[in-house]
Amino acid sequence: MNYRDFDHLVAQARSIRRFKADIPVSTEVLRDLIDLTRFTPSSRNLQPLKYIPVNEPDAREGLFTCLSWAGALKDWSGPSETERPGGYIVILGDTTIRSSFSCDHGITAQTIQLGARARGLGCCIIASVNRDRFRELFDLDEQYEILLVLALGIPAEEVRIEPLHDDGNIDYWRDDEGIHHVPKRPLEEVIVKEFTD
Repeated sequence: MNYRDFDHLVAQARSIRRFKADIPVSTEVLRDLIDLTRFTPSSRNLQPLKYIPVNEPDAREGLFTCLSWAGALKDWSGPSETERPGGYIVILGDTTIRSSFSCDHGITAQTIQLGARARGLGCCIIASVNRDRFRELFDLDEQYEILLVLALGIPAEEVRIEPLHDDGNIDYWRDDEGIHHVPKRPLEEVIVKEFTD
């Protein structure tokens, strides 16, 4: 893969919040995406992260009830029944290995999102999780900290990157056609100082 191909992959790996619910993500694909994480950097190489792949219909429905969607879209309560994810990967931290997880789960979440996009899937990384409800529904042992949930599936929406508005508003929004728009800061704004040739 050359840099331009990778650049395109990163630009296309947007947060997707509406999926084709009737197309589940296969167990093989979920396991392949989790397998990618074994090769990601880990603080002190402790590898404390564990995963739960979910694609069974009742488990998918239960997990969906533990999630909050798109805080910036005040008039949208989340995907309809026909737009829900076809699968999930739950990222856990094993506290018997380490008590805090540094940035490991961010690295693995991004890796899974890129892998999903390379397979034609959409992904939404969700941190707003009702952890008590999840723990009860999935009978999760206390040794595991629930870090992130990745919603996965065939995208049922278009996402467009937009230049940052003149007023500096970074809130994403949907137009009348349902296209999801995401403002991004320009390169000049994110570079604070430059010591280059």
